[in-house]
Amino acid sequence: MKLTIIGGGGFRVPQIFEALSGENDRARITELCLFDTDPARVAAIESVLAQLAPSLPRPPRVTTAIGLDEAVTGAAFIFSAMRIGGTEGRIKDERIALDLGVLGQETTGPGGLAYALRTLPHARDLAQRVARHAPEATVINFTNPAGIVTEAMREALGDRVVGICDTPIGLMRRAVHAIGSTPEQVDFDYVGLNHLGWLRSLVVDGVDKLPGLLADDARLAGIEEARLMGFDWIRALGAIPNEYLYYYYFQREATERLRGPGPTRGEFLHRQQSGFYEQARQHPDSALELWLKTKHDREASYMAESRPEAERTNREAADVEGGGYQQVALDLMTALLGGRPATMILNVANRGLVPQLPDDAVIEVPCTVSGAGIVPKRIAPVTGEMLGLLQQVKAVERLAIAASREGSRALAWRALAAHPLVDSIAVARALLDTYREQIPGVAEALSKRG
Repeated sequence: MKLTIIGGGGFRVPQIFEALSGENDRARITELCLFDTDPARVAAIESVLAQLAPSLPRPPRVTTAIGLDEAVTGAAFIFSAMRIGGTEGRIKDERIALDLGVLGQETTGPGGLAYALRTLPHARDLAQRVARHAPEATVINFTNPAGIVTEAMREALGDRVVGICDTPIGLMRRAVHAIGSTPEQVDFDYVGLNHLGWLRSLVVDGVDKLPGLLADDARLAGIEEARLMGFDWIRALGAIPNEYLYYYYFQREATERLRGPGPTRGEFLHRQQSGFYEQARQHPDSALELWLKTKHDREASYMAESRPEAERTNREAADVEGGGYQQVALDLMTALLGGRPATMILNVANRGLVPQLPDDAVIEVPCTVSGAGIVPKRIAPVTGEMLGLLQQVKAVERLAIAASREGSRALAWRALAAHPLVDSIAVARALLDTYREQIPGVAEALSKRG
């Protein structure tokens, strides 16, 4: 069985390789095909995989593809993990916003919209090629901003593309552990968009354990999201937010920290990962050792700007456990291939789950996954400020998708201006103009005058 990774030179590919190499007869991937526009990055990752393989039970054969059509042909599963513009593009996404006094982050706010605008043409092209050359394949989308990209890819692939993210799964894992239960024992309610959602109930044997958890300081201390947002705030909400809601709830504080003297996340990762790829090129025999060290530093510093200074390079061990998005993807494939059914939080079509959003809008909700497919679970009604934020951000996402489809600067301006983290139409126009001037992919995507 062939699995293709689009973005096969990406830093996290060895984590996928490790997940695929276990004793899993259902999701038995025999060929891992890597496709990337940067051959040097693929060569570095191939060195890491070759050094990893002897320590793994059943590693798949690793191949590379020169062309995209070749890469997808014959694949049963395709992981979309592309980063259009590289980490250099991310630096501009974030810095341009910060220079204009607006929060600069990869997926949330104007930086995420710039990333989407230059990525969507490539995501649509991939979807169309998969539809032609691999009509039975399932595409699992990791490419950020995952909700926007998945929704655009659905135009060609429909239900054969699903978006995944490990942050809501991580939240669930920590919450289940805090109530002393296991995932199999818990029925839960989670609703949102990618990087914007809330855990609203944790039911065990018919009893909702979330209110008791929210009232217990000792148990909340083991949940990163609770420490991040503050116990009083999540008690006021009556729910535990996804960690990315920090940027909405603490916009001023986050922007101030990001505008500080230190590097942005994009600048940190660019320096770190560029160093890894260069060192791996010079010392291919040490590629695995170099990768492991870089991976540790990357995980320990995740969302550092949102944490107290003393914790920024020393995350709690529980916060980085759990397998990450590669384990989510493996669990998804296993269930789809007829293995043990799984309950997962995925990015899928709304279809009436939140009646106030369009049916074809992609939302992030619990789903039951089995050999019969992916079936979203019913959720409690969404009301009040949660619904208001969902509607506003989804409207922004759909404007961005339309702007990309039509090549329209006017629609892109509207998307930026409508975002809750952009406080001025004039600033939105300045953001658009500067992104177009400094990021070629954005300028290419918005080629029309209107």
